[in-house]
Amino acid sequence: MADTLKNVIAQSLECPVCLNTFTDPKILPCSHTYCKTCLENLLECHGNDQMLRCPVCRAETQVPNQEVSKLPANLALRSLIEDMKNQYQFCSNCKSEDKPQAVVYCQDCGRYFCITCNNKHSQWPVFISHEVLAMSEIVSGKVSVRRWRKCRKHPKEDEECFCSDCRRFACFRCVVMEHKDEGHRIIEAAVYESCHMKCVEYLKSKADKKRSCFQKYVDFIDEQKDRVNNVQKQCTDDINNAFEESVRQLTERKELLIGEVKGMTEGVEKELDEMQKSAQEHITHLTTIADVVTNKTKIPLDMDALAAHDTLCQDLQEALKQEDPDYQRPRQSSKKGKSVSFKRNVGMDENGLGKIVNAVAKNIALPIKNSMNDMVSTPDGRMAVGCWAGGVEIFSADGQHQQTIFKDKPINGLRFLSDDRYVLLDGNNITLYTPQYTTLNVMFETLSEGEGECPSLTVDVDDQIYVSYMDAEKIQVFSPAGGKAIREIPCDGYIPVQITNYNDYLITESSDTIRLIDKQGVVKYQLTKSGDSLTAAVSRGNTILIATVKHDVGLVSIDEYTNKLKHVQNLVIDYKIEKNERGPWYTLQQYRSGEIAFCTPDRLYIFH
Repeated sequence: MADTLKNVIAQSLECPVCLNTFTDPKILPCSHTYCKTCLENLLECHGNDQMLRCPVCRAETQVPNQEVSKLPANLALRSLIEDMKNQYQFCSNCKSEDKPQAVVYCQDCGRYFCITCNNKHSQWPVFISHEVLAMSEIVSGKVSVRRWRKCRKHPKEDEECFCSDCRRFACFRCVVMEHKDEGHRIIEAAVYESCHMKCVEYLKSKADKKRSCFQKYVDFIDEQKDRVNNVQKQCTDDINNAFEESVRQLTERKELLIGEVKGMTEGVEKELDEMQKSAQEHITHLTTIADVVTNKTKIPLDMDALAAHDTLCQDLQEALKQEDPDYQRPRQSSKKGKSVSFKRNVGMDENGLGKIVNAVAKNIALPIKNSMNDMVSTPDGRMAVGCWAGGVEIFSADGQHQQTIFKDKPINGLRFLSDDRYVLLDGNNITLYTPQYTTLNVMFETLSEGEGECPSLTVDVDDQIYVSYMDAEKIQVFSPAGGKAIREIPCDGYIPVQITNYNDYLITESSDTIRLIDKQGVVKYQLTKSGDSLTAAVSRGNTILIATVKHDVGLVSIDEYTNKLKHVQNLVIDYKIEKNERGPWYTLQQYRSGEIAFCTPDRLYIFH
């Protein structure tokens, strides 16, 4: 009876998470107790969250600053553990009342033996293969005793069964008396143990694969960071070499240029650092919770331990649902950093050192010179350039001219409806085409050329079609079903040379001014650069891109702005373009893959 009581007490001193004797036990407000280290691991599984969830009852406990050490200690349990450690274990084989102290424990017999009994035990042939542990190693914690699972209600009975509904081990007598009702699913304890271990092994395998997947992602980000760092180093070296060849008065200019390089690359490095940090946190999360769940030293024996392990297994299942990393994000971020270079002045103002260039563009001649009227990204991710001389030219993101469509149609404007139908503006006439280029029998009553010249075209997310007229200074709105305009938007005090849909606004371009107007025509935000030509587009990130062209000297800069026309960052600075004969007429768009397309009347520039 005494041995049985000790086994019961020893089992009660086991942490439900690690299944070992409590170490520095901390008690939660819900009255459940865990090792301090186990609580720290559980808290770490939830990142920087200061809320700790009990694995047994799932009650939440606030842990300020994640300091588990400040939680109250279970002093009674700690004292009981110390008392148990200091108690001698007596031989369970000797029959005398004055039993000698045990020196070994047999894992297979589940009994403690003194020196005499151990000598006899070791000589019996049937017991030679038994696993015997020295008491000194058990007390020091070097080895762990495999407890015999005895029923608490019937100490002489082994718990050979497991109830899947009650989540309890039970002896046969308990099964007959307490688990006989309908709904209780009884299986052999050994079967449960086998299934449990297989589940743990499966989860560990999945966690290892997911961890490996994210480690490859982290390594890939390291490669991208190295490439960006190499670009920064190369630029800095070029600047330093130029500086060393110049005079001391160039110091301020030198520091300014280095600052520009850092400003253009540090943002990219920060983006990559954030991606890497997020992936590394997921690896840590997977590692911590997987290590706790896959502790195979023992099988949970009681209800609390089973509840704790069930909770942890569920947490691991949730962690495994994390999608695999998207390599496109760091690749796109690194492109911005890798495009930075230093261009030194040669044969010009040598004292200026040079300038930082952060864009590399492909320069493509259009099939027809001085004919571009409009440009739009196609539904399949390419770029379509409409020409007034006839035809729409299609270009891939790498600058390849792929096809010409609508060869005989003079194009003033070009857009797409949500079902990929083409909307063409031919003179002042709107025509709809199927994706297979078949004309649709839909008529629109637009203004005549005498009433409203120089029209522009855009389409919103609801497939409403907008046509602006420079001379009439107004915008008509049409349904894709055709007919008369469903309403008109007056342009009081400004001329809508080109229009673009943007969320609940329209972007209007008027030579040197960009305006955001609402759908009633009221100007909400405005940006003016006197003497320059401005053209705008909506980015893939739903910000506003604006190209500023110094037409007389042939330079274009492209900047990103917020939805209130507040400057965000420079994307292209003073890129040299070829002057054209037609004059300052430009369009701007962004490919789905991120490249920026800038078009003059006879050339297409694609910035990476």
